[in-house]
Amino acid sequence: MPLLSIEDLEVNYGSIQALRGISLEVNEGEIITLLGANGAGKSTTMRAIMGLKNSAKGKVSYNGVDITKKDTEYMVKNGLILSPEGRQVFPRFTVKDNLVMGAYLRPDDEVEESLHLVFELFPKLKDRIGQTAGTLSGGEQQMLAVGRAMMGKPHLLLLDEPSLGLAPMIVSEIFNMLMRINEMGTTILLVEQNARVALKHSHRAYVLETGKIVLHNKAEILLNSPEVQEVYFGGLVS
Repeated sequence: MPLLSIEDLEVNYGSIQALRGISLEVNEGEIITLLGANGAGKSTTMRAIMGLKNSAKGKVSYNGVDITKKDTEYMVKNGLILSPEGRQVFPRFTVKDNLVMGAYLRPDDEVEESLHLVFELFPKLKDRIGQTAGTLSGGEQQMLAVGRAMMGKPHLLLLDEPSLGLAPMIVSEIFNMLMRINEMGTTILLVEQNARVALKHSHRAYVLETGKIVLHNKAEILLNSPEVQEVYFGGLVS
């Protein structure tokens, strides 16, 4: 049984159909990437999974439970956690305060344990524990956003554009940490425009185009596909 299953999902924004009956699966232990251009429906998919956007049709299941009509608090309590596009850290709060907010549904006695894990993954955050988030670099803010999500002890971590606006060296560092998170037992569903990096760090990938899934395969196959490179990613994968 897949950890996450989406069946014929449709989502509308007024008269605009953002998702046109997409279906996908995420299995335990995988890193799955959703690829596609701006406006393809990637972030809408994430919002629909998390209960942040109502669906017009279709079904979302998590751990065998239909969560299509569940609220976001239910998702977080059950280990389905989103690190949103644009980081969305609280700029006037310290690094520690931002992290602790990610554990607001966790028992108090587990917070320190989670902080230790996050600081092991992202030592730079430990060095800046008392610094306000708004004064961090873009890469450090992205680390903080992922760390905040990890504070909720995700079983399935949703990541929306973690490389957005970051230098290549920082992108490499972020993705190395995602590999470690995955190896520690967290399944990951990733939205990413950086096709080359995403495919190199994924097990499988789905390609979205104007609200429809037009390709699905093992990441290695898509990475080496001339058709994918030319038609969907303008050569970015090569």
